Amino acid sequence: MRAIRVASAALLAVSALALTAPASLAGTIAPITPFGFSVLPSTVAPGGEVALQLHRDGGCRGPATVSSAVFDTVTIPRGSSVAVATVDWDAKPGAVHQVTFTCDGASGSAGLTIAGGRPVGPTPVPVNPVNPHRAVQAGEGGTITGFDLKEIGMGAALILGSIGAAHYFSQRRGA
Repeated sequence: MRAIRVASAALLAVSALALTAPASLAGTIAPITPFGFSVLPSTVAPGGEVALQLHRDGGCRGPATVSSAVFDTVTIPRGSSVAVATVDWDAKPGAVHQVTFTCDGASGSAGLTIAGGRPVGPTPVPVNPVNPHRAVQAGEGGTITGFDLKEIGMGAALILGSIGAAHYFSQRRGA
């Protein structure tokens, strides 16, 4: 009977920790390549442009080719690390396509999601209604800039409290 209580308390603690893990950890693991790569933005409208970045950290010395079903094959020359590709106008919105980077015999893939709608021009800059001469401060959601020692301490206290309560109730004898 005691083993069931301990197991359920441990399962509760593991569930609480698993549910607080960042969503970015839930992605798929890509094969390891000797070079890094990225597609920015990862979601683009049909007819939009994407930047294809190759991180030459000693693993890719020659030219690299980047291919996908939604744009023509692009070659990143030996001395460069960025190229731009235009997504086909007839790309199906909502589809996810693989973008494959190949360099020096190694290759890796990243996903590119096609958004709905058509690009209409440059993205407008948001205006600050309080002071229209200053732009809106944005883009910091989920970053390190918002670390607050009080919030971190409270989160740690909640986790430790739940683990302590689970331990206490698992050690208590039935009356």
